[in-house]
Amino acid sequence: MLARVPNFDAQALRAEFADHGAFVYLPAFLPPEITDQLIAAVRAVQGSVNRSYLPGHKQGGSASRHTIDQLAPLIADLYRSPALIDWLQQLSGERLQVAPAEDPHAYALYFYTRAGDHIGWHYDISYYAGRRYTLLLGVIDESSCRLEYELHTRERGVAVVADSVQIPPGGLVFFDGDKLRHRITPLGEGEMRVSLTFEYVTDPKMHLGGRFISDMKDALAYFGFRQVFRRRARTGLRHGRERA
Repeated sequence: MLARVPNFDAQALRAEFADHGAFVYLPAFLPPEITDQLIAAVRAVQGSVNRSYLPGHKQGGSASRHTIDQLAPLIADLYRSPALIDWLQQLSGERLQVAPAEDPHAYALYFYTRAGDHIGWHYDISYYAGRRYTLLLGVIDESSCRLEYELHTRERGVAVVADSVQIPPGGLVFFDGDKLRHRITPLGEGEMRVSLTFEYVTDPKMHLGGRFISDMKDALAYFGFRQVFRRRARTGLRHGRERA
């Protein structure tokens, strides 16, 4: 990443990010060697994917940071890359931090492998005290799926702009999830799409009510109750021992 990020003009991208209401798209960001390693990570975790179905809203598979830590630790190294975080800070204009260790969404792989897999219109709502930024990376795209989005939906006096992109392997989308209304269109028969997301926050604190809502959403819509609540209990116990 140290060698890669200077190839992109952070100042120009910062202006584009601001003009688009906290959204930017780059069709070619990761170098091929990193993309190849991410594809290998997908193969490593695909046997441990949790599938979920919410009628009228979502269908697909997910692998949380906890699964990734066990089976594909390279992703955690990329997530914590100081060069990457510094570059994203330049784009956002904010000091970004990695998400807390118990957050299963900090980095996660999303699998669209069965016809009809999709996610409906939504915002990536932050339950943290501060903002939460999403970095979406293309890993495998043998599909007709598109990321459809609407810019400026929460800005008064600014016209909403609707568009869509198809994110190739190594492509990047970076946005403030509370501002971008978006969806992934349904997967076709015999197709496959896998993406990777990184979440960065401006304030890692979260109130108990927000934590409960976030955990329930993650358990029902993404990772399953065992991944979310059993892992949280273990993490809390470990942190308690460290403080003792």
